[in-house]
Amino acid sequence: MSRGKESKPHIGIYGRRNNGKSSLINCLAGQDIAIVSGQAGTTTDPVRKSFEITGFGPVILVDTAGIDDSGELGTKRVERTLRTLDTIDLALLVVTDNFWGESEDDLVSKFRLNDTPFIIIHNKSDLSVPNAGFIKKVKERSGADLFEFSVADRRNFEELINLIRITIPEHSLRAPALLGDLIKYGDIVILITPIDVEAPEGRLILPQVQAIRDILDNDAVAIVLKEREVDAFLKKTGIRPALAITDSQVFVKADASIPNDIPLTSFSILLARFKGDFENYLKGTPKISELKDGDRVLLLESCSHHVACDDIGRTKIPRWITNFTGKKIKYDVVAGLDMLPRPITDYALLIQCGGCMITRKQLHNRLQPAIKAGIPITNYGMAIAYVQGVYKRAIAPFVEEAGDEENYL
Repeated sequence: MSRGKESKPHIGIYGRRNNGKSSLINCLAGQDIAIVSGQAGTTTDPVRKSFEITGFGPVILVDTAGIDDSGELGTKRVERTLRTLDTIDLALLVVTDNFWGESEDDLVSKFRLNDTPFIIIHNKSDLSVPNAGFIKKVKERSGADLFEFSVADRRNFEELINLIRITIPEHSLRAPALLGDLIKYGDIVILITPIDVEAPEGRLILPQVQAIRDILDNDAVAIVLKEREVDAFLKKTGIRPALAITDSQVFVKADASIPNDIPLTSFSILLARFKGDFENYLKGTPKISELKDGDRVLLLESCSHHVACDDIGRTKIPRWITNFTGKKIKYDVVAGLDMLPRPITDYALLIQCGGCMITRKQLHNRLQPAIKAGIPITNYGMAIAYVQGVYKRAIAPFVEEAGDEENYL
């Protein structure tokens, strides 16, 4: 499966072959971005398209293969279609010709299992208007009202846009602040950003860019420094920042450079609170101390990237954890939203990256199997802080006010 590339709301289009799913996407987009054909099965794999729905806003629409596909290849296509359910914020189930069967029942069950809101659209209503009996059947089988629509004459188009607007979860649309509750007007925030072999050529990594933008949005001041410049800068200027944020890989250096009375955390931990399951991360991180010989640890990256010789997820974190615990531990790394190499119950711990390249819904769905199985979870930055002895300080800005930081150590 392709990785989630953006944090815009993801809307999945589902239904049988030749029900007009691709035509619906083109209609919503106001342009031909999906291949349309009278031959059933034109869409063979999930296809993601980023664009703006007129009157709504930017989204990622996911066009999927028909749920009634058959044969050996068809079965694989249906499996890929169903795997998209973990990545979407809203599902549009397209039906036609007053027909509803077991495939639709199965999809609705999976929507509910994933806690995914959905809209059932009767397309091609210019050719076959939904009758009263079918409308009642859909309500009984799904618990949802049937929405009458036609790509051909665009009937109820504005009503459909409004229905999408009010049905999609609010958290998918709003952009919560990374730092809004930690800083105030005029505060100075130091960002410690090492430039090493893993730094992208000529630019900063996304979490660093997000932090800078959020600081500016909150009318505060961002000062960006490499780790070796921090001591001289503080001594020369006498500036006392309200907060310091560091790359996790130089946590120890940052801890030594930033005075103890100045809050210090990392970009990865900010993202963990912003997008991940922070409460379970807090509970799971100390479980690193309980790892035993032969345990297996799963590291989840949210994106696919060039692997450097000293890669953070594949090399550094495993090395640091092994050195910290003194145990013989096995590690698996999965990039993007690929399938896991073995059952989740084979793992003693799951470590998730910040997830800057996927949506909050995708990240939470990625973590749910481990949480349901009672497997501890943590985050790259929190795990690094823990094994390097700066965990208490790193989480303090987020738990200190509640007076319960000792509960997570």
